[in-house]
Amino acid sequence: MFDPKPILKNLPNLPGVYRMVNAADEVIYVGKAKDLKKRVSSYFNKNLPSPRTRMMVSNIVRIETTVTRSEAEALLLENNLIKGLMPRYNVLFRDDKSYPYITLTGDEFPRLAFHRGAQRKGSQYFGPFPNAVAVRESIQLLQKVFKLRTCENTVFANRSRPCLQHQIERCTAPCVGLISDQDYRNDVHQAALFLQGKTTEVMDVLGEKMGAAAMKQEYEQAAVFRDRIQALRQVQAKQFVSDFNVSDADVIACAELEGQHCINLVMIRGGRHLGDRSFMPKNTDGETLENSVEAFIGQHYVAQNTPPLIVTGIKIETAVLEEVLSEQAGRKVKINTNPIGDKRVWLKMAQTNAELALSQRAATSPSQSARLVALREALHLPDSTERMECFDISHTMGEATVASCVVFDRGDMQNSEYRRYNITGITPGDDYAAMRDVLTRRYKKVAAGEGKRPDLIFIDGGKGQLGVAVEVMAEVGLDDILLVGIAKGEERKPGLETMIFSDTGEMINLEKDNKGLHLLQQIRDEAHRFAITGHRAKRGKARLHSSLEDIEGVGAKRRKALLTRFGGLDGVKSASIDEIAKVEGISQALAKKIYEELH
Repeated sequence: MFDPKPILKNLPNLPGVYRMVNAADEVIYVGKAKDLKKRVSSYFNKNLPSPRTRMMVSNIVRIETTVTRSEAEALLLENNLIKGLMPRYNVLFRDDKSYPYITLTGDEFPRLAFHRGAQRKGSQYFGPFPNAVAVRESIQLLQKVFKLRTCENTVFANRSRPCLQHQIERCTAPCVGLISDQDYRNDVHQAALFLQGKTTEVMDVLGEKMGAAAMKQEYEQAAVFRDRIQALRQVQAKQFVSDFNVSDADVIACAELEGQHCINLVMIRGGRHLGDRSFMPKNTDGETLENSVEAFIGQHYVAQNTPPLIVTGIKIETAVLEEVLSEQAGRKVKINTNPIGDKRVWLKMAQTNAELALSQRAATSPSQSARLVALREALHLPDSTERMECFDISHTMGEATVASCVVFDRGDMQNSEYRRYNITGITPGDDYAAMRDVLTRRYKKVAAGEGKRPDLIFIDGGKGQLGVAVEVMAEVGLDDILLVGIAKGEERKPGLETMIFSDTGEMINLEKDNKGLHLLQQIRDEAHRFAITGHRAKRGKARLHSSLEDIEGVGAKRRKALLTRFGGLDGVKSASIDEIAKVEGISQALAKKIYEELH
């Protein structure tokens, strides 16, 4: 029995972070405190309000603490530890920093492009956007209004006549000089102003230009400016947010249904509503909405761009969060927990979206639950069967062999627990050896206490693959786990699968409309998809490597230039020596060498 008194006695009355550790040496909870002694002591009161907290406390065998200089510093450390350790009693959000942006490149004729990842000096970035669809819609809009180029630099540099984008009036064709340098720069500047939310300024400038063109009787040019103004007005009427005192803001709502929380994030950038995104955190059962919103703001915004205004209807402590986010952003960040006017209207919309997302999730969950119950009944499995893992092997004539493991647990597919295994050191095409390799690698660790033990293992294959799996599980000491082989039916048609049991050798077929079969097919198909995706990527890389990476003098930069210019490896192979030599960085001698190596 854990005795907290010696630890509590020596804790300081200082800000910091504490970590609760269980008997398996796992950190099960990370928290921050303004006063470590007072906060940690509160967990050992006799009347803990939450059953969840009582369960957590009952598993504690050790408490670790780190003193920090301030509560703000504690918040940063807390979030870094949560993301690294993923404690089972913390509210957890998926660490997804891959928000897309729109970029105007720093080229002589700037390119309008979709962007993810690190930002480069010299280019302008606008966003983030909630998803890729919102970015592409905005790019299409900008093309229609401002007619900026979107082509790659290699294509731009080698044009001799306007492309289709010019023909459909989506580009002014700076590549062939159909627009002056100054006029193109003006269009780029106006596009940047629009993305910054300065639409009125853009329309004023366009209005002046339209009037000036009309005065000079340049009516065609005046009509161009008129069309741009009309297009911008249509966009403004549809997407622009009124009465916001800042052009960039996030609106956060939180809803709860049957213990599951949903955060809906509405993103407003440049005065435009870019869309929304829903987040379903883990470990929310028994938690308050306040804790979920605080956890979201901390985990989502720390270490990424934050707008100057965050609006939420949940009453949370904002002082420390505002301090950290403001310091990080290099400007004032305000969290408004009592919105009025239009901000309240937008919050209500976000709340509706959060509730809708939860309702949709609840509607699909019973379906999965019913499928799981049906599968247990059909295969005569115990009611405790929850976690199922499925394995598949993918290769092409023995090339680039990849094994996949997918996981079904807690009533759904657990994408974060999927794993791929590159298979080497076997006879090419030997599926049995590949299956032996992946099962040994995975379940050696499970037998040693690393990872979770499954209740059931599916093997995508017949008696041969299943026999190998039985041998492996006996070797690693996990032969009490049931294995089921999934043999494909006649002509590999869905619904004709045969299930083969490792313990009895029994073979059964289920009716095509059996819900349990539908779940089994879902798990099997997911394993196949995950394996073949990995295989194709590995095969493509291997083929590219064998063809280009082995040529002396062709590094990553030149390889990329070649593939971009000719549209892929086949294009490079079909190109002449002279054509290859026209690629930037490729001399005549190197072009000859590349040609000879590829033929």
